[in-house]
Amino acid sequence: MAVTLKVEKRAIRPRSIRKQLRVEGRVPGVVYGNDVENTSLSVDAMALSKAIRENGANAVYYLELEGKKVPTLVHDYQVDTFNGDWVHVEFLAVDMSEETEVEAEIVLIGDAPGVKAGGVLTQTLYNVVVSATPDKLPETVEVDVSGLEIGDSISVADLPKFEDFTIVTEAEEQIASVTEPEVHEEPETDGEAAEPEVIGEDKEEA
Repeated sequence: MAVTLKVEKRAIRPRSIRKQLRVEGRVPGVVYGNDVENTSLSVDAMALSKAIRENGANAVYYLELEGKKVPTLVHDYQVDTFNGDWVHVEFLAVDMSEETEVEAEIVLIGDAPGVKAGGVLTQTLYNVVVSATPDKLPETVEVDVSGLEIGDSISVADLPKFEDFTIVTEAEEQIASVTEPEVHEEPETDGEAAEPEVIGEDKEEA
């Protein structure tokens, strides 16, 4: 999915400019990559948040910059861990005809029979690297676990071939498994529990 974002060039120095941009509701950023010189820019924070929320990080973002539309991907971004405000964003300019690699989130679907039989479903891989042209990059990869019995597992090699993209993560990487639940046994005691001694009670003489 392609989305258009209006951006503006910005000065690099002084550092106070970036703070002022955030006060004005804009996010400092940069774009670089295919046929694009490293360019510092800013983008409206609300527009960026809405675009990421509705389309994900793997969508193609056309940056409107000085009368041109530059196709890009969100390469990296920083968000304040305390208030959730944008700190910085990096856009990677791309060639729409060339394949590129990004990470996509794994989403487990289906109900594993092994879980219904009392087993425990454990996911061990949460993201895979995929390769595709920018317009075909997925945000998520669905993995069907409806065939897993207790003792079964599913790895990257078990996934079907996808029409729009290729998974390049190592084939032997395990994604999920169903195991038997752990049984915690109470420790056994030898003989009967000893009766507590009453302090102050006279012991019988032998």
